[in-house]
Amino acid sequence: MASDRIRNVVLMGHSGNGKTSLVEAMLYRAGIVSRLGRIEDGTTVCDSDIDERERHQSLALTTATLAWNDHTVNLIDTPGHADYRGDTLFGMRAAELAVFVIDGVSGVQPQDLALWRQADRMNLPRMIFVNKLDRAHSSFERTLTDIRSHFGSHADPVELPIGQESSFHGITDLLTDEAFLYDSGTADKAPIPNDMADAERTGHEHLVEEVVEIDDDALERYLDGTEPTAEQLEHLLHDAIDACAVFPVLCGSATAPIGADHLLDIICRVGPAPGDIGPTTVEAGDIAVDFMPDETADPLAVVFKTRIDEFLGQLSIFKVISGTIRADDELVNSRTGRTERLHQLISLNGSAHQTIRSVSAGDIAAVSKLDGTMTGDTLAPIGKPVTIPPPNLPAPVYHVAIKAKTPAQEDRLATALRRLVTEDPTLEVVHDPATRQTGLAGAGETHIAVAISRIERLGVEVESELARVAYKETLTAPVVVESRFKKQTGGHGQFGVATVRFEPLPRGSGFEFGSEVTGGAIPRNLIPAVGAGVEEAMGRGGVHGFPVVDVRAVCTDGKHHSVDSSEMSFKMAGSLALRLALEEVGTTVLEPISELSVAVPSQYQGDVLGDLNSRRGQVLDTSPDAADNSVTIRAHVPTSEIQRYAIDLRSMTGGLGTFEASHVDYRPLPEAMIDRVVTDAAVAS
Repeated sequence: MASDRIRNVVLMGHSGNGKTSLVEAMLYRAGIVSRLGRIEDGTTVCDSDIDERERHQSLALTTATLAWNDHTVNLIDTPGHADYRGDTLFGMRAAELAVFVIDGVSGVQPQDLALWRQADRMNLPRMIFVNKLDRAHSSFERTLTDIRSHFGSHADPVELPIGQESSFHGITDLLTDEAFLYDSGTADKAPIPNDMADAERTGHEHLVEEVVEIDDDALERYLDGTEPTAEQLEHLLHDAIDACAVFPVLCGSATAPIGADHLLDIICRVGPAPGDIGPTTVEAGDIAVDFMPDETADPLAVVFKTRIDEFLGQLSIFKVISGTIRADDELVNSRTGRTERLHQLISLNGSAHQTIRSVSAGDIAAVSKLDGTMTGDTLAPIGKPVTIPPPNLPAPVYHVAIKAKTPAQEDRLATALRRLVTEDPTLEVVHDPATRQTGLAGAGETHIAVAISRIERLGVEVESELARVAYKETLTAPVVVESRFKKQTGGHGQFGVATVRFEPLPRGSGFEFGSEVTGGAIPRNLIPAVGAGVEEAMGRGGVHGFPVVDVRAVCTDGKHHSVDSSEMSFKMAGSLALRLALEEVGTTVLEPISELSVAVPSQYQGDVLGDLNSRRGQVLDTSPDAADNSVTIRAHVPTSEIQRYAIDLRSMTGGLGTFEASHVDYRPLPEAMIDRVVTDAAVAS
C-alpha cells in the first residue's frame, strides 16, 4: 500500500486508562475480532502474555494491524507502567501519531504527564481520547479542563459526548456538524440534540479559529467572513496536527464501544502519514542522511521490538523506512555486519499472525528467526550499512542479585537471562566480581518481579535478593612487617622470609608492588612471587572480610634457602605479610559513592532534598528548567542508601520523578556503621 494510506499510531497513557481496551474496540469495529475481549478476563488481543493476564495490565509493546476506509492502520499498544518506558520510547519512534488515552474519571495522571513531556521533546503529533465516559463520576468537561491545565490550551475538542455517565450513548463531530448515536450497537447518524446545539456551534467555531491560524490565506479569508468548508477544515487540521499546533480531543468508551470507529475515521482523515512530519535521519559513518518513504528505493528497516513466540521463535517487529521488503530478501544488520535472510514476513495482531509476501515503505511487519538481531538494530541494503540511531533508553536503576536454586540449573538460568535481555533491552545482566554475584538490573520493582516470573516459567527456579554493596578496605597507615614461611615435609621443604613495607595509596590507585632488595637476599626471579602473594591475599579480604585496595607493597629484604625456597614459598610469605600488616595497623572500610541526577517537578524539590540529606547525601547543585517547571538535582550519595531509590522516588513524587546513578568514588564508612555493615554482609553471604 502507498505510504500516504498508512497510519502508524502509538497508544499511550497511564496504566489502567484503557489503551488495550481501545485497541480491542478498534479491532472489533474493523471486523478483525468478532467479539470484544476483556482485560479482566485476559481475552484481549494485545495482552496475550501470562503475566499481563494475571496482572491485568500491559507489560510489553504489542502491535495490531487493521484496514479502515482504504487505509492500513498499525496500532502500537504500549505499557503505561513507568518501569516499561523503554518499550514506549521505541513505539513512539515507530509512529507518526500518538493517541493519548485519558481516563474520563481520574483525569490526567502522573504517567500521562511524563509521557506527554516526552512526546513534546520528540515533537510527535498527538491526539487525545477521553475514555470511560460511560462510568460513574466521569465528566468530559472536567477532564478537558484538566487536560488543558496540564497539556496546554491547544488541546481542542473535535467531538462532544451525547449524554453523561450511564446515559452516554453518542458523539457529535465538530468538524462536520453531525451527530452519531450508538443505541443500536453501531454508529447511526442523527440530528444534533437541541440541548447541545449551542455547545456544538461554539465548539465548531473555536476549532475553526484554532486551525485557520496555521495558514495565512485561510486566516485572511476567515477574517473576511468566509468560513472554510468541511474538506478545507480537515486539510487545515491535518497540517495543524503535523505541526503540533493543535491536539484534537475525542471522546468515547472503549468497552461500550462508543467512539472507537470515529477515532479511526479521524486518524485516517487528518492523521499524519509516514513522511508527513519529516524524514528519518540515518547515519552513514559521520554523515547524516535524510530518508523519506519511497517504495522504489533501496530497502531499509529498523527493528523496534523483539519478542519470543512459543511457536515462531524470535520475532523481530520492524518498520520499513524506505523501499519494499519481500520474503527471502537479504539485508545487513548494521550493528553486527551479519547478512540476514528474511524468510517469513508476518503481519501481527497481538500473538496472532498472518504470513505476507511484502512490506512497503512506511509499513510495519515482523520477521521470524533473526537470532542475531536485537531491538534497535538497523537492517540495511547489502554494501550500505547505514544506521538509524535508537532512542536514548533509561538506564537500569534497580538491582537484584539472582542465582539458580541448584547448580544444575545455572546453564538454564544463563539461557533464560539472555532471552530476557533480547526481548527487553532495558534489562541488564551484571556480573560483579567484587561481590561474586550475578545481578539483574531494571527500571523498578515490578520490572524485576515480572522478569523473575518469566524466568521461572521457563523452568528455572531462582533465588533473588537486593544486590550486595561492594564495600572495600584499605590500610589505615604505613607499616613494615617481616613474614616467615617455613614448612618441612619429606623431601624438599618450603622456606621464604620477606620484609615488606606497606603504604596506603590514594583512592582508585589499585595495587602497586616494588622491590628494594639488594645483595641477593632474595633471588631476583622469586621477588615477583611476594607481590603475587600480597595481591592474592588482598582479594580474599581484610579485617572485615572486604577486598583490600589502594595499597603499595615494597619488598625491602628477606632470606632464602638454596634448596627449599621456591615461588610458592615467597608467594605464601607475601600473603602472610599482608595479614601481619592488617593485624598491626588495621583497615578503613570504604563504601561506594554514587552520583545521582534526579529530575523532578519543582513542587517536589524540597521533599527530594530532605530525603537525600537523610540518606547521607551531599547535594552538588540544582538546575531549574522553567520550560517544564522541573528541577534537576545532582548529588553524591552512598550506594547503600539508594538500593530502593527507584521505588522511594516514585512514591515521593507521584511517579513523576526520574533519576540516573553512576559510581563515582569510594569514601570511608562512618565508624558507627561498620558493625552493622559487617553483620549484614555476613548474613548475606
